[in-house]
Amino acid sequence: MKENHELLEGVQALGIPLPEEGIDRFERYLDLLEKWNAVINLTAVRDRARMVTLHLLDSLTVVSRLSGKSRLLDVGSGGGMPGIPLAIALPQLQVTLLEPNQKKAAFLRQAKLELGLENVRVVAERVECWQTDDRFDAIVSRAFSDLPDFVAGARRLLSPEGSIIAMKGVVPFEEISRLTPDLTPEVIPVVVPHLAAERHLIVIGATRT
Repeated sequence: MKENHELLEGVQALGIPLPEEGIDRFERYLDLLEKWNAVINLTAVRDRARMVTLHLLDSLTVVSRLSGKSRLLDVGSGGGMPGIPLAIALPQLQVTLLEPNQKKAAFLRQAKLELGLENVRVVAERVECWQTDDRFDAIVSRAFSDLPDFVAGARRLLSPEGSIIAMKGVVPFEEISRLTPDLTPEVIPVVVPHLAAERHLIVIGATRT
């Protein structure tokens, strides 16, 4: 299939060594997205080939920032991006999907079950309300909210050496300008295979509140 070829080519372009069942799990994940999307709105993208680029490959651009990380929190996970693709690509990574919408959280639990992702857990909470003692090496969001709101809700959950990663399109200069003065974000351009649009990771190291 065309989308399978583009997925293999894209993963290779990103330099990611997938586990043995990686491609099969990605395909089954897309099957689930298509099936559930007919019932609840998980994504506005309906074309499967575009899902490969806009969801899978886009999510996998974060892999380069996860070396040495063991615990990841995906805030506002929605349909599971980027958390599920990252959990598939990095089975040693413990991934928590934080999604307050109950219907979307139900989808995430079903995806975890059907894909056999033992390194995934689903929590149906808002980040600013979630009471937990857990701390994470990396906290990521993709189209969750604007940068200051994301950082304000997430920074208390960060481990001492961890980092907050916001996935953005064009550089959000106005959002960056509204961060507190103690934060110095690193702006990293990333290339999504088969996508001409700009993509950037905004990475903020651990700071204590």
